[in-house]
Amino acid sequence: MTIRSFQVGDGPAIADGWTAAAPADPISYQRFRDLFLLDRNFDAAGLQVAVIDDQIVGAAYAVRRLIAVDADDLEPAAGWIPFFFVHPEYRRRGIGRSLLSAAMDWLRSHGRSEVFFSSYTPNYFLPGLDSARYPDAARLLADLGFERQYDAVAMDRGLVGYAIPDEVRKRIDALTAEGYSFGIPTDDELTALITIAGAEFNPDWARAIREGVVSGLPLERIVVARDPGRAILGWAMHGTYEEVIDRFGPFGVLPASRGTGLGKVLLHLTLERMVAAGAHSAWFLWTGEKSAAGQLYLKTGFDITRTFTILRAPLRPADFEE
Repeated sequence: MTIRSFQVGDGPAIADGWTAAAPADPISYQRFRDLFLLDRNFDAAGLQVAVIDDQIVGAAYAVRRLIAVDADDLEPAAGWIPFFFVHPEYRRRGIGRSLLSAAMDWLRSHGRSEVFFSSYTPNYFLPGLDSARYPDAARLLADLGFERQYDAVAMDRGLVGYAIPDEVRKRIDALTAEGYSFGIPTDDELTALITIAGAEFNPDWARAIREGVVSGLPLERIVVARDPGRAILGWAMHGTYEEVIDRFGPFGVLPASRGTGLGKVLLHLTLERMVAAGAHSAWFLWTGEKSAAGQLYLKTGFDITRTFTILRAPLRPADFEE
């Protein structure tokens, strides 16, 4: 076995090997290309590939920021490993450990002092490790020093037969009577929406909205809430990521306006639009189960479908061997 960096021509074999290793989480070559090879921070040297007899049998991807998500913060201490896999026919040979060690060494060589699995933005495939689905990976990562930071949950809700509940309709009417309004943002309002998303919530949400609209995201997939003075207080949307119409989010209400029912209204108005667009379900990958948003989703009929653990390991310079 040899471990080397990514070379032109490896992509299709990596995608095929990934799918063989994780058939419940397969990936097409085009999606692999879009999420990883064309990622703004991709460095071929960070994608470690295991080869036996000219066949790719595993890979581990390490990435560091070359372009900041927010302002000029390149998070110089941090690195990420968004994925790794070993083909099932080649397991129990230490290949996974060797791949991950090579990925971690590469990050060390670039001055990184900590590594996360697998909460990399903008282009994560899954937000963390599904330990229930991949117990062997959990044990290996633990052996390499990774420890739990927190959990994120994915949720799904069927939309067949969905209709906005009467109580929500009444709340919409009451808020409208008070001067609030709900609807599609105007082109100019996008500037305010993106500012709110980046400054009050997550800079990556601002990026996702901006890039989505520039790439042709229909504005009908965004619902904003406005106060009587027409200032935007919150929004919800769908189809933002990879143009998947049944993927809900991002979604947020300004802290000062929470507890007013705006979040519930925005969620239900967006679910209605999703049904109208042909979606049969609504899902997302990342929220906190105990967060206010997580509790709202559960009360709205979403079910937890997977739990992901975000992991971190220190990268001590002394551990690095030339």
